[in-house]
Amino acid sequence: MRLGDPQALTGGQSRPKQENDAIPKVAPKWLKHDRQVLNFKAYFLEPVVEDPNENYRVRKCIIYFYLDDDTFHIIEPKVENSGIPQGIFLKRAKLPKPGVKGEFLDWCDLKLGMNLDVYSRFFRIVDCDDFTKSFYANEGVDIGVAESFPDDPFAHTRKMINMKQNPPDLAEHKNYIEVQLKGGRPNKNLKSFLDNDRNVLSFKIKWDDTSYDGGEKFYTLNYFLSDNSVEVKEINTQNSGRFSFPMLLKRQKLAKSPILTHYPGMSLRTEEYYKPEDIKCGDMITIYGRECLIYDCDDHTKAWYQERLGLWQTPVPLRKDAPSVQYQPVPSYNGFGTEEDSMTSVKSLKQKAPSKDMKKMFK
Repeated sequence: MRLGDPQALTGGQSRPKQENDAIPKVAPKWLKHDRQVLNFKAYFLEPVVEDPNENYRVRKCIIYFYLDDDTFHIIEPKVENSGIPQGIFLKRAKLPKPGVKGEFLDWCDLKLGMNLDVYSRFFRIVDCDDFTKSFYANEGVDIGVAESFPDDPFAHTRKMINMKQNPPDLAEHKNYIEVQLKGGRPNKNLKSFLDNDRNVLSFKIKWDDTSYDGGEKFYTLNYFLSDNSVEVKEINTQNSGRFSFPMLLKRQKLAKSPILTHYPGMSLRTEEYYKPEDIKCGDMITIYGRECLIYDCDDHTKAWYQERLGLWQTPVPLRKDAPSVQYQPVPSYNGFGTEEDSMTSVKSLKQKAPSKDMKKMFK
């Protein structure tokens, strides 16, 4: 008998080899999806400051998702003589789900027309290749509708400069020069300014602060009808223990749902601003995440709503806490000195001689 003979290990009997011994019933993920990669086309917007030709730049990228281990790989194709560092944006790694601890993004979380959060950098997925579409169709998952890349303003500006034309971005600059040269230009908001100048609607609002210092805070909301702008001033009280912060919101238009991004190209929806008909006593107004209650307004505002909109502003009564007034009784006279002398130690820490009552002395 030779060493290594399988019959020596089994007592002289060997089991016949079957065909399915080396093939598992369920193929592992690394074997089932070996060399299968989903390919997505995306872009992100990079802000550009102190440049008159552009204020943001479109950066086109390719997102690879490896199905065998659920990893991402993001690259930006290099453009010759671009002057921008390009190439690998994200090395192959798993991406955590934003806001969920311990979980990672999967292929079913990807979809066309969505914003992918890659460590607080948002990529807009616009298209994919044919294999990715067929993979989603085979799995029965809707992949979405493909989009096109946004126009790069810098490329448009360079094209107009080469054609000896003035770019449209210089319109505001030309208007500024015309005004400096005593020239006139049309003002779209001139009629609204002349009709409603110094016409201000004033409301009283309350915010229940849930931060570490907490408590109710009261503000005055002024709505300027000349340009539909809003300012919010804090009502400071003496001995409140808080730092006086005069302005909660400087004068500007107040959006109902502000777009929390400073990339102009990512503003895929138009902002809707508050109007006079949206501000009523008893309703809540959102000031950049702060839910404030409108509980009262002045007489001019009430008259304006009745005359213009036919609405009656009814104040909302607020619960008033009992004033914390502490009365310190005056101690009784102890018999030392005169009663007027003893009273000076109660009224002030540094005693002063009491004034003499001349009428009492003459009587």
